Amino acid sequence: MDWDKPMKIEIRNAQNLSFREKQVVVLKESGTPAAQIAKRLHLAESTVATIYNRARGKGYEVVIVIPGDVLALYENGEDDHEQ
Repeated sequence: MDWDKPMKIEIRNAQNLSFREKQVVVLKESGTPAAQIAKRLHLAESTVATIYNRARGKGYEVVIVIPGDVLALYENGEDDHEQ
């Protein structure tokens, strides 16, 4: 398995979010702690929480795309159509 392959994060309904909300959501949903987000974006940690909660209220959806080979779902070059 090659765990070094990057996973992709897709944010659906991102058009409903402000630029700052997108920044916070991407960092937060990627696992970045609020304190680090605050430092990176030069915000108070409470502001990060407010922005994140406001964004959640706008109904975005996060989809994580992980390549199947990373999860060892296929063996010997098989794809999901072969049995």
